[in-house]
Amino acid sequence: MGKRFEIAVLGGGPGGYVAAIRAAQLGYKTVVIDKDNLGGVCLNWGCIPTKSLLKNAEIYDTIKNRGQDFGITATGLEFDFSQIIKRSRGISDRISKNVEFLIKKNKIERIRGFGKLRSENQIDIYNESGDKSELIEAQKIIIATGARPKSIPSIPVDKKMIITSTEAMNLPEQPKELVIVGAGAIGIEFAYFYSVLSTKVTIIEMMDNILPIEDKEVSRELEKSFKKRKISILTKATVEKAVVKGKKVIVTVSVNGEKKEITADKVLNAIGVTGNVEGFGLEELGVELYKNHIKVNIENYETNISGIYAIGDVIGPPWLAHVASHEGIICVESIQGINKKPLDYNNIPGCTYCQPQVASVGFTEEKAIEAGYKIKIGKFPFMASGKAFAVGERDGFVKLIFDEKYGEILGAHIIGSEATELIAELVLARELEATGESILKTIHAHPTLSESIMEAAGQAYGEAIHI
Repeated sequence: MGKRFEIAVLGGGPGGYVAAIRAAQLGYKTVVIDKDNLGGVCLNWGCIPTKSLLKNAEIYDTIKNRGQDFGITATGLEFDFSQIIKRSRGISDRISKNVEFLIKKNKIERIRGFGKLRSENQIDIYNESGDKSELIEAQKIIIATGARPKSIPSIPVDKKMIITSTEAMNLPEQPKELVIVGAGAIGIEFAYFYSVLSTKVTIIEMMDNILPIEDKEVSRELEKSFKKRKISILTKATVEKAVVKGKKVIVTVSVNGEKKEITADKVLNAIGVTGNVEGFGLEELGVELYKNHIKVNIENYETNISGIYAIGDVIGPPWLAHVASHEGIICVESIQGINKKPLDYNNIPGCTYCQPQVASVGFTEEKAIEAGYKIKIGKFPFMASGKAFAVGERDGFVKLIFDEKYGEILGAHIIGSEATELIAELVLARELEATGESILKTIHAHPTLSESIMEAAGQAYGEAIHI
């Protein structure tokens, strides 16, 4: 007979550890199981350490290329690549330890090991050597095992020459030439980081635009910015093969039916992720899977097996840390019967932390029209913002999409400085069913970048003052 718990959480990422903390807050005897440091990919190899790298790049880029605009002259400006990486890893380690502290503070048991489901209420724990170390029992089990980079045969990842995002943020030395396959958020952020440090970057994307899920106007604006940075961008392109030859990788690309070869020191596979469903005993237990992810009831995240739940990246898109955390909270509250409101998957902010930043929520213009809406669009360029002018961040714009009939905010798209912070206002506005007119009539402090949201709403209704 093993240790007994009311809720066992398998996986300690932003979905798992948040679910565990909420369960403890609600009085459940809880355990969280993970063989690695808590925080998952997000805190250890994703969200947090990459933001550290990107901030380094932003500071260096500002001083090097725009310092004189601010009256700053720097001679002999250099950067230490190894120190940039070291700072990123240090921040990640500190935040992971903070999560361990939160687990301890909330009196949650922490088991370091690999958990495999034996039954609907039993989990075998395996140690680092692969030996079975203990058995735990739980009334409810929440699977939060996350996802990993997707691989395809034409891009055989060896983690040395052909790498994933994990290796890209921890390279021992900076590559002179880098090919990035995939122009989603991960690929775009690394393209910005390495290009600022003078790596020759080539982006290969099979869709029509970089950041293909974003509004096309935003994608085109970012592409213009990246091309100014001398980043080579190939869209509507597919990689036929990537072959390591000595100290180089030869990438064969098909663009509009024509083949070309690109040589690089490293190739970053950033084509997406796939759920971690293997080895956890799911198939043996009969847990239903769909496209390599766990199928759940999105009202409460229960699987087809009573008492077993799943949250986060392992249940499929959107693969975002903040989504996993909210799913974890809703899941636990549903178990106690206190949450009656499911997550609105059409009101989730998406953020890309390159410069200029990109953030959005809701429908793109194209999707709103496809859905049958008659729309009003308001756009306000940061070029016309006094605050943007003062801080030297005049690139980009705010674009708001409204339902013509009722004024509902259908979508919001921002490209520019602090876009990832500004988007929160619009997520909240949509959650509270605000209208374009209510945004326009809400006083925004002056001078701020957020005024651009008010001005964009005004432009949609013919009332913008500064454009």
